[in-house]
Amino acid sequence: MSEPIESEGSQETAAVPVGAAPKLARQLGLFDATMIVMGGIIGAGIFINPYVVARQVHTPALILGAWAVGGLIALGGAFVYAELAARRPEVGGQYAYIREAYHPAVAFMYGWALLLVIQSGGMAAVAVTFAGYFLDLTNIQMTDWKVAALALGALTVINCLGVRAGSTVQNILMVLKIAAIAMLVLVGLNAGGEATAGGAPTENLSSPASSGSVLIDFGAALVPVMFAYGGWQTASFIAGEVREPRKNLPRGLIIGVMGVVLLYLAVNFVCVSALGVEELAGTKTPATEVMRLAMGERGARLIAVGIAISTLGFLSQGMLTAPRVYFAMAEDRAFFKSVAWLSASTRVPAVAIALQGALAVVIAISGRYEEILNYVVSVDFIFFGLTATCIFVFRRRDARETSNPGAYNIPGHPVTTALFVVACWLVVASTIYKYPKNSLIGLGILAAGIPVYYAWRWWRK
Repeated sequence: MSEPIESEGSQETAAVPVGAAPKLARQLGLFDATMIVMGGIIGAGIFINPYVVARQVHTPALILGAWAVGGLIALGGAFVYAELAARRPEVGGQYAYIREAYHPAVAFMYGWALLLVIQSGGMAAVAVTFAGYFLDLTNIQMTDWKVAALALGALTVINCLGVRAGSTVQNILMVLKIAAIAMLVLVGLNAGGEATAGGAPTENLSSPASSGSVLIDFGAALVPVMFAYGGWQTASFIAGEVREPRKNLPRGLIIGVMGVVLLYLAVNFVCVSALGVEELAGTKTPATEVMRLAMGERGARLIAVGIAISTLGFLSQGMLTAPRVYFAMAEDRAFFKSVAWLSASTRVPAVAIALQGALAVVIAISGRYEEILNYVVSVDFIFFGLTATCIFVFRRRDARETSNPGAYNIPGHPVTTALFVVACWLVVASTIYKYPKNSLIGLGILAAGIPVYYAWRWWRK
């Protein structure tokens, strides 16, 4: 089990006394936490995914409705994680919640899947996406995997310099992301006109459908929407480096998710208004088409710069947050001891950060990232739902204690919490139904963590 955290009001910026073991430094405030929440959600998907939803539901109201409902579910998740962060402001976040509520083996399975496939595979895929946009914009004669490896390597080095350095880079990239989305929205609002008039669904898309069929289509549209909203949970990983985590982390989660919901709704409104439903469903690059419609090829290149920045910001956020899970695992003696090493000067888990960067680079070079992501698309949402159930455990357990942790309380609990759990596991069921082979492989990788955990315990003894 991890060591108890320092007093939450302490910034831990002073030098480590000679002979004392270094500890994580609390150098992140509310703005940092909010930017980390938003950075964990917003990648390249919002510039591309609107077309996926438009292919499932075929009216503007249903398209925007899907993104609004997904936003409400994401906000419900933010409320859940806000209370968890207030009750258990520990290093490792989601990993620590599962460990404390259930069993270290279950938490290890989460960390195992995060390191081997979820985080590393996702970062590799995003790094290659960044490389593609970067090479198109610069015309540099390099292979995409080399650019991806260089980007991952640079972010690894920056985050090894200290949590303040990593967070500053993340904040800058997040502000630039917001600027890119704001540019898309403002320019897109003036790009409607004739496209909007032509936005009625085609005969093929608007064929009569029963209410049951509409509900099925709406449910299918929610799956990519839910994945687009995922990522707020990673902010909990850096709880050990946030000042006053019981206050700042819950606020950062709620403000960050609400900000993303507003941005996502604005982007989709612009895409529907400028392109119309038919054209939106027919293009795989809706943001680029909106900017091209408004400003020609200059607009297309501008949004390409925005997407490249957005993908780089997503990588920066992942490099900042996920290694704290592996650090917590190592502190629990459930992983290599060296991964728990902290630099006395930078106060960051440099070995854990380097491990994350190295695995992402290896997967990017191998070219297997898409295959890996197909295997684990449902695993994240299994743990979203499982983590939310920790609230029931902690509330019952804390009620028996005399001390009051001053926890933030979820509005509408237990109904809202239960609805969030159901929504997450419906995504899992839908994914397994649609992609049974890939899902079974992903679940097999997850289950392999159980014998590894017990073998590791036996070896450590």
